[in-house]
Amino acid sequence: MIRLALRVRREDAELVLAELLELAPSGVEEVDVSGEVVEYAVYGPPGELPSLPDLRVAAGPALVEVSTSEVADDWAERWRDFHRPLVLGERLGVRPPWSVATGCAVDLVIDPGRAFGTGAHATTRLCLELLLELTPAGGAVDLGCGSGVLAIAASALGWEPVLALDYDPLALAAAAENARVNGASIEVRRHDLRYTVVPGAALVLANLLGPLLLMWCDQLSRLGGSQRPGSVIASGLLVEEGDSVSAAFASAGLRERERRTSGEWAALLLTR
Repeated sequence: MIRLALRVRREDAELVLAELLELAPSGVEEVDVSGEVVEYAVYGPPGELPSLPDLRVAAGPALVEVSTSEVADDWAERWRDFHRPLVLGERLGVRPPWSVATGCAVDLVIDPGRAFGTGAHATTRLCLELLLELTPAGGAVDLGCGSGVLAIAASALGWEPVLALDYDPLALAAAAENARVNGASIEVRRHDLRYTVVPGAALVLANLLGPLLLMWCDQLSRLGGSQRPGSVIASGLLVEEGDSVSAAFASAGLRERERRTSGEWAALLLTR
């Protein structure tokens, strides 16, 4: 089995991922290399992996490095070992389908599927920690929903209605299937942040990279107060981006109420 790895600039990572999923719809592994670099990897036997020229075109100017290596035949089993349950006190647990129940009041089953995790990544965990601090007060939007972890958790905790938005069709399919498995009533909809206004809601969960958060802040600053969310949980930003992202939200009428960090990652809770 071959592991084909592509390292790209973090600021362009989400755009590269969308291109890679067209070449490797069976799955892409994501690894944080540093604050500036993300690695995407695909697995397969020789002859069944995307060609190097196609990968270089997909990455474009964001490309940092391409490498290949051989992996043991039990890589799929080791991939399962990588995805372990996330337990936040007694209130919320998130686990892959092959793990036993967490025993939490809310026990979510999330299949990491193709390019998505189960919620254990620091950025998602920070969002969930902040979500548990809030009292449900209306509808919620999960902006950039991925596998739907945040949307499904919000629904299970009492936010209603819940809308899950993403540009990637694979993310929408994963979120819809995970919602079905968990009996969560959420709407899943394709959304392009560059051209479409994010619907107003009592809460928006935005686990996005820093540049995308700033793009959304610019959009928010042009909207009327009634169209802005009551609260925002923003994650996916690096620790050193925290102050600039917080200031951008403040200019859009949302003030930082709490900040949490984990390693190189930060998450903000902001309120109107």
